[in-house]
Amino acid sequence: MSFYSLTKEKRVLLVEQVHRDVLSYIQKNGQGDAIAYFADDDSYIRKSAYLAIGKIYTDNPFLQKKIIAILFDFISEPDFKIRQTAVNAAGEIGIGYFGPVERIFDICLFDKHHSVRNAVIGSVKKMGNKNPAPVLLWAKKYLHHPDKEIRREICHGIELRGRTHPQDILDMLKELQHDKTARVKNTLIHVIGQISYKTDCLPVVIANLNTWDNQEIIEKSIDEIIAVHDRYKDFAVLSQKQAIDYITTHFKR
Repeated sequence: MSFYSLTKEKRVLLVEQVHRDVLSYIQKNGQGDAIAYFADDDSYIRKSAYLAIGKIYTDNPFLQKKIIAILFDFISEPDFKIRQTAVNAAGEIGIGYFGPVERIFDICLFDKHHSVRNAVIGSVKKMGNKNPAPVLLWAKKYLHHPDKEIRREICHGIELRGRTHPQDILDMLKELQHDKTARVKNTLIHVIGQISYKTDCLPVVIANLNTWDNQEIIEKSIDEIIAVHDRYKDFAVLSQKQAIDYITTHFKR
């Protein structure tokens, strides 16, 4: 039976049960059946498990070392769903405490399964948005990794922080402007557009682009910024015309 086939009341009870079982599993040093939640086919049950880990970690300092040890065990499990859920749990922890889980992301960024790698990037997004300093410092290590997919994923992973604080990631993005790989370049251009349309963001983005020297990337980024202000016109702080007028005035061609 899937999570959302249950009534709201039963879903609440199930979440509470998952929390109790996960807590007991941690307290008993991995004794019990709570690992089954991490392997469940229903993503919402797995989510209940990793959210429980994050809350237990915050609420129980004396259990934190046990939790980290369990997560390291889980990222070695053959079932990718367990590894994926462990990464998401590490992401919940990393929102407030990145240091203890940093090594998990170093390892799982290179996991053989795309779902685990995607969980890393999803976690980088949420951690980087709430706990930017250590997470962005970690991401910077991989900006010029030989694997183009790692570079692309890191570029994508820092996007969420940039949507409200573009100044925090623009210098990192600038380092990718001469990347030779189309997928990386396309992701870079996409991210530039995504960090341009909220309050006070466009001036910061344009000022930074004025310091770039890859004319092709600059022009495509400007085109994307203009397009985004139309695609997201219901959410953008400026109309497309206002964005064009600002760019015309402030962008040094």
